Amino acid sequence: MPEFANLTAANGVGVITIDNPPVNVIGMDVPDSILKGLETALADPAIRAIVLIGAGRTFIAGADINLFAQPEVKLQLHPLLERLENSPKPVVAAVHGMALGGGLEVAMACHYRVAVADAQVGQPEVNLGIIPGAEGTQRLPRLAGVQRAIEMCVTGALVRAPEALAAGIIDRIIEGDLLQGASAFVLEMADAGGPWPKASQRTGKLGTPAENAPLFTGGIVLAAKTRRNQTAPLLAVQAIEAATTRPFEEGCRVERALVRECFAGTQSKAMVHAFLAERDASKVPGIDPAAALPVSETAIIGAGTMGAGIAMAFANAAIPVRLLDRDQPSLDRGMSNIRKNYENSVKRGRFSAATMQQRIELIRPQLTWDELSSADLIIEAVFEDLALKKQVFAEIDRVAKSSCVLATNTSSLDIDAIAATTSRPHMVLGMHFFSPANVMRLLEIVQGRATGAEVLATALAVAKRLKKAGVVVGNCPGFVGNRMLMPYMREAQFLVEEGATPWAVDRALYDWGMAMGVFAVDDMAGIDVGWRVRQQNREFQNPGARSPLVADKLYEMGRYGQKTGRGWFVYDDNRKPSPDPEVEALIEKTAREAAIERRAIGAEEIVNRCIYALVNEGARILEDGTALRASDIDTIYLTGYGFPIYRGGPMWYADTVGIAQVYARVREFHQCHGDLWAPAPLLERLAAEGGKFADWRR
Repeated sequence: MPEFANLTAANGVGVITIDNPPVNVIGMDVPDSILKGLETALADPAIRAIVLIGAGRTFIAGADINLFAQPEVKLQLHPLLERLENSPKPVVAAVHGMALGGGLEVAMACHYRVAVADAQVGQPEVNLGIIPGAEGTQRLPRLAGVQRAIEMCVTGALVRAPEALAAGIIDRIIEGDLLQGASAFVLEMADAGGPWPKASQRTGKLGTPAENAPLFTGGIVLAAKTRRNQTAPLLAVQAIEAATTRPFEEGCRVERALVRECFAGTQSKAMVHAFLAERDASKVPGIDPAAALPVSETAIIGAGTMGAGIAMAFANAAIPVRLLDRDQPSLDRGMSNIRKNYENSVKRGRFSAATMQQRIELIRPQLTWDELSSADLIIEAVFEDLALKKQVFAEIDRVAKSSCVLATNTSSLDIDAIAATTSRPHMVLGMHFFSPANVMRLLEIVQGRATGAEVLATALAVAKRLKKAGVVVGNCPGFVGNRMLMPYMREAQFLVEEGATPWAVDRALYDWGMAMGVFAVDDMAGIDVGWRVRQQNREFQNPGARSPLVADKLYEMGRYGQKTGRGWFVYDDNRKPSPDPEVEALIEKTAREAAIERRAIGAEEIVNRCIYALVNEGARILEDGTALRASDIDTIYLTGYGFPIYRGGPMWYADTVGIAQVYARVREFHQCHGDLWAPAPLLERLAAEGGKFADWRR
């Protein structure tokens, strides 16, 4: 068995170095390796004290996520934790980088914890739909207090070393060399003599029932606010409550039972899938990451909302960017919006005014094309009009160096048609950012017919540098995300024509877990934007098929959504929506004129028709190769479209419901609502075979 921890000794200190690159995750054999080093150190009379430290760039970044994807999680940390805490020699955890999840639980079982100033600690298990399962909910409140433990376990937020010191999670911040400082610290403790403090025996911060009652109530409110509809945060509160009302060992038994409850449910499986799906999206067959071209300077064409947001995304990653627009007022407007966004971040305490200034200085506004000749990547972000984009790309082709990657930010237009205006279509691809581009994590990387492998590799590498979820997709109207969005929005509009209200549709989808309802999204994006997309894609629409009737009327009325204060809903000065009787009357009148029979429609039908429309189109996308994997579709919808992470994405959700059940419902809709609901052949085939989208490969 390979060793994942090794012991060295000098000057009375035994140093156990955890070495499981790249981030020292706790795999199946890591605890035994640490325990073996610990036993050797305890048996050596020359060793008076012990330091536990991580090799490489971090202490321990948690458990290996791949273990959670297995049918049964068998990782056991308790023997190691018990031996650490009961060690007859003082043990200090020396933290650099991060101590997360099981890493923090290991550190809390040590007698002491020290850290460098920029280290971070946390219990982010809720991000995977679980709670700390190695006694973290029992030791953390004993060290940091009940409120801090609730905040950390419910939100998954990380805590920097100075804050962790103030909370009592760590005992000292080390300036200079961490190992030297930790060794000096633990020898100091050894010289002072035992007994060594055990977190499990501390009770001073656990509070009284009267003191804790409002904290637990607040934890439930916090869970509902930050992780709506998720079970793990609520179970974390229960586990922490057990720490305050039961002896340590009994509290640990409660924690273990609650962990089993997490793993038995669907949410943790979905959230583990989401984590692994995003990681897998960067692995594209035939694309070698080493082939990526260097990108040290970028340029953005267009200083509007999208262009300014993209420029900020690059500046946030410390990549210099030139921002070009057609005239000085447009450029000034774009730079003003950038500054306002950064100033708001400073006001919220996200970073300092000095950091803001550094980022703004990385964005160089300009009006002339020729200065783009040094850029390694040029991204066009102009108005969504094919003729305009072709014109812009012809100009880019004139000034860009031969090794420059040329990208369009189009959300739905033909990449090949745009590339054809250049002399180098192999250097052209789509990089579809989502608004606001400096915030939203999704980046659809659209492969044209001629796009080179090194260009795709470059885009994936850029996505990683920008800390975005880059997903490679094929070229078709709407690509993956917006192509699936079309039937989703179509069904929502049909539902209101048939008797539901826009408010009821949005409420049903929001309650089910979507970040926003369909009509709120349409109002936010702009009803005028949707209208323009429909005009661009008229040639792809079936002239004999039913189409929504109301959205175009809203456009003609100048009701563009939030930007005009009126769209599907009416908005106050704070952009808070309310139902609009005028729109509901318009819908009823339109339906009556079209002889559409109206009826009462419940939440279940609303959710099924909208979500299964996504799934059915997703199946077509998989079969025609626009998406490489079902998990890629899930990543797109989880990171760009507000799909609830605890449902795993539309394709994973369909698998959990059962493909046969989804197919049967789609067939019902086909019979009731016509050929727009024709089941995708792949959906039909998987239903017949008892298959899953997750297992399907072309």
